[in-house]
Amino acid sequence: MIYDPIQLGARFRDTLMDVLRESDRREPLREAAANEDLKTWTALLTHAVVTTCRNLGWQAAAKGHKLEILPQTGQEYLGLDTMAFDPAAGQPDAKWHWPVAVVELENAKDRVGYSLWKVLNVAAPLRVVVGYRRDWDTANALPGLLTSEVMQSMPMDRWSTLDGETMLVIGSRSDGESFPWGYFRFWRFDRGIGRFVRAGG
Repeated sequence: MIYDPIQLGARFRDTLMDVLRESDRREPLREAAANEDLKTWTALLTHAVVTTCRNLGWQAAAKGHKLEILPQTGQEYLGLDTMAFDPAAGQPDAKWHWPVAVVELENAKDRVGYSLWKVLNVAAPLRVVVGYRRDWDTANALPGLLTSEVMQSMPMDRWSTLDGETMLVIGSRSDGESFPWGYFRFWRFDRGIGRFVRAGG
């Protein structure tokens, strides 16, 4: 199956936001963000990402979510927080499936660049990094920082062959009442202009 990367990213974004609107997720996430309880925030988001993948028809591996469709059963592959597979996309008798999406969740300030570097090293149609910042001033500055520190350090031969969609999902505390749009913003890497641009919401 050939995926349209931009459409794939938009489907992931919209499905994730639908999952985050669910009442059993909304208040715990809002509370974790307000209290800066980032361990809980990350755990809740991991479960939301896995649910998003399942709602898209994929099977996902993550901490606490064992995957058994590969010969090697596991919860995390290649040290990535979430890896999603679409079994229908491969050969009918395939034993080893290839990821349709990889997602890293990182709340530590100095490790978001490492998470972006990690997903860029995986050949998947969709690569996503989910991060957290205390306020929107620092959150809105993060895509530019990652562009200069990570994207622009990529060798030119790699840059020209960078396929798929690379997305940032940044969460923060919000002064507004709208959840989840007031708490999460999305950026996608536009290879044509060489920087991250706002996507949706």
